[in-house]
Amino acid sequence: MHITARGILSPGQVGTHRACVTFPSTTVLSDGSLLASCRVGSTKDSDDETLELRRSHDGGRTWSEPRTPFSSTLNGRHCSIKAGYITPLDDRRLILVALMVDRQAYPGQPLFNENTEGCLPMYVVLSNSDDLGETWSPWRVLPLPDSIGPPSLTSPILKLAGGRLAVSIESNKPYLDTSKWYQHVAYAYSDDDGRTWGDAVTVCQDPTARIFNWDQRAAVAPGGEIVTFTWTYDREAQKYLNVHRRLSRDEGQTWSPPEDLGFADQPSRPAILSDGRVVVAWVDRFGSRSIKARVAESLDAPFPVETEVTLYQLEAPAKAAGEQSTGELLAEMGIWSFGLPFATALPDGDVLVTYYAGTKEELSSHWARLSLD
Repeated sequence: MHITARGILSPGQVGTHRACVTFPSTTVLSDGSLLASCRVGSTKDSDDETLELRRSHDGGRTWSEPRTPFSSTLNGRHCSIKAGYITPLDDRRLILVALMVDRQAYPGQPLFNENTEGCLPMYVVLSNSDDLGETWSPWRVLPLPDSIGPPSLTSPILKLAGGRLAVSIESNKPYLDTSKWYQHVAYAYSDDDGRTWGDAVTVCQDPTARIFNWDQRAAVAPGGEIVTFTWTYDREAQKYLNVHRRLSRDEGQTWSPPEDLGFADQPSRPAILSDGRVVVAWVDRFGSRSIKARVAESLDAPFPVETEVTLYQLEAPAKAAGEQSTGELLAEMGIWSFGLPFATALPDGDVLVTYYAGTKEELSSHWARLSLD
């Protein structure tokens, strides 16, 4: 595997409301074009953050000017839009799932509370398009149980082999909650293209609350299997562990044991090619200080080191993970300068990986095209 081209999907503009462009993701549409979403804001965690869309008609090599079609008001309250992911429902219809942060609840406060490990009130919201993303419906809130707390959203809605939709949600604690955090991942399912949703079902949790399964990235393989790659954190040791893979062959009802893949720490959403090969990128902040990618021959195959490519390399020194508490690590996420890769299989057999990188004052979303041959 090698890089054939790279560029900037959406540039940050220092000193403006879009100085930091992060959380990029891309979706292949039925007409062969790509639709990308990015979060933009004056800082990496800001109350003016919103979601922009860009479109590419040449496989991601060039991109249109940005559009920001989504409201930052929800039920009369000022919110910010932290991330958004698009899933095609059929040839024309799309569904976008996004994460909104209530900025009125604790004005001026950061997303994560360093003292309690809690976070601001958040909502998972949905919008539909019937014209390949040209226009979008108003937000509607996805109902979730109180046990989830403020929800996190880390993957697009999954379109399952049987026709159902599934959305992966991660739990958090309320902002001022000082109780022990029992983090878990839950799936909610819809049988009517996202109009209504059933109760959330826990699919991943350490009952001792020692191991946290953060930023679980999921995709559906051509054969219907769900595969996830998880950013795994050991709370007791205060360190990140290697990425873990899980497989489900029954639409998330049961899962294989977590498999240590031998590299750390924050994985991408995987790109699954039509021939079964899988490309995963990941962020190694505390080791090589880079973003890398590897390819496996199948869903459950190893990711050989000889397939590895480096997408981004940070030159500045990084602080060791073991020097900080869990709360400090969560708070520092706001100033980390590279991360959140997202891999997409392209119609021509290549893979497009997007990620953000830059400085505290300016972050841009980048792309790299990978050839597997």
